[in-house]
Amino acid sequence: MATEEITLGQAQELRRGTVVLACLALLRKPQYGYALLETLNDAGVTVDGNTLYPLLRRLEKQGLLTSEWNTDESRPRKFYRVSPEGSRVRTSLVREWQDLVASISRLTKENG
Repeated sequence: MATEEITLGQAQELRRGTVVLACLALLRKPQYGYALLETLNDAGVTVDGNTLYPLLRRLEKQGLLTSEWNTDESRPRKFYRVSPEGSRVRTSLVREWQDLVASISRLTKENG
């Protein structure tokens, strides 16, 4: 297997866990799935619909998101928003993320 292929696979693994944190950060304001998908991709958090929509349902089932249908327009859309519990989890995950970044930075500087 080529180095580039291995690197791409490992980078994908690194990014996978960041999608939850990115969703919890972005959904302070209600958004529907497709708009969230575009916002994530535009920000460089690459994710596709087959990954995002099940993730949103799982986060809602865990109580981290709430949702409601907007039927004002011709096409109904489901809007997601972070719940109070989701806000608490987001705060903890941001702290964890910052600690990890600091640790990896130290390790890479020490081991050059």
